[in-house]
Amino acid sequence: MGHTVTSVVTGKPINMGGSRGRTAATGHGVQVICDESMRYLKMNIDGCRVVIQGFGNVGSNAARLMMEHGYKIVGIAEKEGGLTNPDGIDIHQLIEYKRRNNTTLGFRGAEAMPSEELLVSECEILIPAAMENVITSRNADQIKAKIIVEGANGPTTAVADQILADKRIFVMPDILANAGGVTASYFEWVQDRQGYFWKEASVNEQLETILRDSFEDVIRYAEAHNVNNRIAAYMLAIDRVAYTIKQRGIYA
Repeated sequence: MGHTVTSVVTGKPINMGGSRGRTAATGHGVQVICDESMRYLKMNIDGCRVVIQGFGNVGSNAARLMMEHGYKIVGIAEKEGGLTNPDGIDIHQLIEYKRRNNTTLGFRGAEAMPSEELLVSECEILIPAAMENVITSRNADQIKAKIIVEGANGPTTAVADQILADKRIFVMPDILANAGGVTASYFEWVQDRQGYFWKEASVNEQLETILRDSFEDVIRYAEAHNVNNRIAAYMLAIDRVAYTIKQRGIYA
């Protein structure tokens, strides 16, 4: 182009054309989808028990935001081991502890518990927010959560997905549940193209609007076609692409 085009890369520092709200966007999106799932299922957020697998960028931000919205984070499962507190873990303290120690192990605000046991412990919401294939045929039938919101990419195997469907666990798939990050990346692209940057409150408001609308679209598809939420999300995406291609015409 002969000049700097900042919009071609997202996730940039603020002073280089980055977007406010981008760092927490994926975790924020997970929190929004949890809120919408609770509303749809007519469940009460206050005191709702949540177990989160992973405490990196996605898991820690989702945990922090959800705690601030009234959820009770009763378990954090990390690769090296897990933490549990039935009265709720203070996520602000845990974030600071991990920043200082580079681990969650030894945190005094919770008891140690094997991560594998945390995934199948009593809770209303389970959020796999780190690795692929953590919910498999080996543990899916033991999961007690009523809702699973996939903050990670591909955390559930195909066999486990069918087991969860048979158990009637409400699963919000990764294609929707962790879309907050790429949505905020789109916002960053828009802002760089415009040369005008939004306040963080505006970024968050737009993010929440898009995710809530997308949640409703997926739910409508699932109900209309009598399929689970994952299949509905795929159907909706394919239908939108096919419809647009047909509108544009073969030579467009």
